[in-house]
Amino acid sequence: MSTMNISLPDTMKSFVDEQVSQRGYGTSSEYLRDLIRRDQDRQRLRGLLLAGAAAPVVQEATPAYFNALRQQVHAKAVAPNKPTRRPGKGA
Repeated sequence: MSTMNISLPDTMKSFVDEQVSQRGYGTSSEYLRDLIRRDQDRQRLRGLLLAGAAAPVVQEATPAYFNALRQQVHAKAVAPNKPTRRPGKGA
């Protein structure tokens, strides 16, 4: 594992120390790694949302679509090893 040294103003260092003690982190490094992971997740989600927004509409999201989607999720929960069709797609 690589190391990195950072400089923080005293107020930020105090904040990090408080977060470590109050939120159960073992070290300030654990806290900062968690912040970085969360930011990575946020950036991945943003990318997925932007890609979805730019994608062409394949099917209108109607109540029937969501009902079929709920049935698909329920079927997977009941029988997780059986493949299911995507709602609205022809066989």
